[in-house]
Amino acid sequence: MIRGPWRRSQWVVDGYLLTLGALLLLGGALGDRLGRRRVFLTGLVVFTSASLACGLANSAAALIVARLVQGVGGALLVPGSLALIDASIRPPDRGRAIGTWAGLAGIASATGPFVGGYLIDVLSWRWVFFINIPLAVAAVLLILRHAPESRNPHGDPLDLTGAVAVTVGLGGVIFALIEVSARGWDPVTLLAAVVGTLGLVMFPLVERRRPAPLVPPGLFSSVQFAGANLVTLTVYAAVGGALFLLALHLQQTLGYSAMGAGAATLPITGFVVALSGRVGALAQRVGPRWPMVAGSMVAAVGLSLIGFVRPGSQYLSGVLPGVALLGLGLTLTAAPLTSAVLASVPGNHVGAASGVNNAVSRIAGLLAVAVLPAAVGLDMSVAGAPLGSGFGRALWICGGLCVIGAVVAFSTVGQGARVFTHLLPAVDHLVTHPAVVAPTSIGPEGNDARSRTANAGNCSSSRRT
Repeated sequence: MIRGPWRRSQWVVDGYLLTLGALLLLGGALGDRLGRRRVFLTGLVVFTSASLACGLANSAAALIVARLVQGVGGALLVPGSLALIDASIRPPDRGRAIGTWAGLAGIASATGPFVGGYLIDVLSWRWVFFINIPLAVAAVLLILRHAPESRNPHGDPLDLTGAVAVTVGLGGVIFALIEVSARGWDPVTLLAAVVGTLGLVMFPLVERRRPAPLVPPGLFSSVQFAGANLVTLTVYAAVGGALFLLALHLQQTLGYSAMGAGAATLPITGFVVALSGRVGALAQRVGPRWPMVAGSMVAAVGLSLIGFVRPGSQYLSGVLPGVALLGLGLTLTAAPLTSAVLASVPGNHVGAASGVNNAVSRIAGLLAVAVLPAAVGLDMSVAGAPLGSGFGRALWICGGLCVIGAVVAFSTVGQGARVFTHLLPAVDHLVTHPAVVAPTSIGPEGNDARSRTANAGNCSSSRRT
């Protein structure tokens, strides 16, 4: 299944992504049922123990197994961290706290390659994993001292059938997306994709029959929750695909070093560091809708500008403007998006909601990396080959995805969600009774009908959101 040294090295990275993405929903649901602090600390212990095993690994196989276990720990950590913020921080401070969380996550993603490269050059690759240990000890002490325990007060038993279905589903799809770039659609990737798709199709069918489902179907009756996750899918697919191709384009087409290509995107980190907390506080005051709309549109402009980068483009005039706008747009979008997800569900389901949203973001990035190059005709089989004109087409597609994200955010988040929900009874009535509804556009009867529709919409809105 994993052939040759190159694929083994790839799976040192991809093994973590596989178990992380496949188990995120289960990790969020476990936190809701067993206690978010308990599950977070368990994940931290698993992640740290696996990090130690990675650093001590004496073979590629041992390292890959340890990375798989690391992903299990990460799946318990990631949704639990947001759930702890939601449970521990006073409501007036929650927006800034979520913004700070998003900023720190972005900083970790951006600085990780630099810190890792330094440790590899100065010490050893093993220290990339050993450095997690003191950080984890500090995190445990902070959590034990400052984070209270919280859980779903109903204490529902875990839905094991649903957990198996969604884990197999996500695992199969993620495995196929990871492997298809190297193997193509061979029997193994096709089988994984089919099994994964069947698992995901079966998951909602199984959930409808469970008294305490892993992911309560009622979550998706919230227009804002469904819309925010669709924004996550489009924007994170765009950003993940664009940053992947930009790193290759800068190195293979413009001749940047690996470190230079990484440094080229540092303005994104700068915006995240400087503005994430403030954007979170702004979203707390004005609502997440307009920051998400503005951020997605700004990111779309930045991605479109990056699409014009060609051989001979200078960094300051050709690369920096697009990267800076992408960083600003991502900063404006990320924290309000997370706030919109958490605000759209009852407090006893924030772990499950966070797990869903994080799983969507992981799958979005993997899907973009797997599909985007083929969609624009990029040949990724020749190592080091320039990307050519397909790079520009890919970045413009990414910009279009962000525009779609802005439209969805405008239509489904905050006031948009209320307007959308109010329309549902009217649309349903129009479809089922067209002859009755048509005359209500004029006359006193029309006013009464519109009043009844608005009242029905208000009732529907209170039920759905």
